[in-house]
Amino acid sequence: VILKGLPPGSHFSEGDHKIQYTVYDRAENKGTCKFLVKVRVRRCVKLNAPDNGYIKCSGDGNNYGATCEFSCIGGYELQGSPARVCQYNLGWSGVEPTCAPMNINVNVRTAAALLDQFYEKRRLLIISTPTAANFFYRMQLGMLQPAQCGLDLRHVTVVELVGVFPAQIGRIGVKLLPPSLALQLRLLLRIPHYNFNIVVMDKHGMDKERYPFPATPAELFALIDKFPLRKDEMKLQAEIGQSCP
Repeated sequence: VILKGLPPGSHFSEGDHKIQYTVYDRAENKGTCKFLVKVRVRRCVKLNAPDNGYIKCSGDGNNYGATCEFSCIGGYELQGSPARVCQYNLGWSGVEPTCAPMNINVNVRTAAALLDQFYEKRRLLIISTPTAANFFYRMQLGMLQPAQCGLDLRHVTVVELVGVFPAQIGRIGVKLLPPSLALQLRLLLRIPHYNFNIVVMDKHGMDKERYPFPATPAELFALIDKFPLRKDEMKLQAEIGQSCP
């Protein structure tokens, strides 16, 4: 028996495979058998990452049975299905996901409810100062202003607590916190009222580091880049080419 092509028990890759058996007997009779093994892979339409988001797929990405998971960059919330599966009918399960800008509600009753909005989404850099004229406070804002891209890349939201209750205000971007909520936040995190202070919190609401003086962006970024979740983010950002100039 002479065989041309892959032997029995072989793994046949996608495509067409020609198999031929030729047999002889002692009387020099000859017989030939030819057939074709066709391997076709069921594939869904290839999915893309949503705007301001990431996609991570198992296997070959769009083969039958493959699963694609979606996530958003910091500051955006996922709407739709967080994961979709390529089904036998060559359609994707679930609903197409989108990344919508994160809406921070400052009209909550408690500081805990405020912090819950950032859970697993954003890291917090809380800057507390007894007065807006504080030298350390002004220096810190001056250092952070040109580092905004680096903060966004690391999913950092800056929260400012300025003044002493009742003449106290809190600010997240352009949104102002009610004085009572700003006071609760200081009390909950045990931040001194009469001294400049910085608190760095991770995405799980853990207090990771405190500074009683201004911290440079390089110091803050070096700290955050050591967080476990940050390492996975850096890989995803490298894959899609997201970086700061």
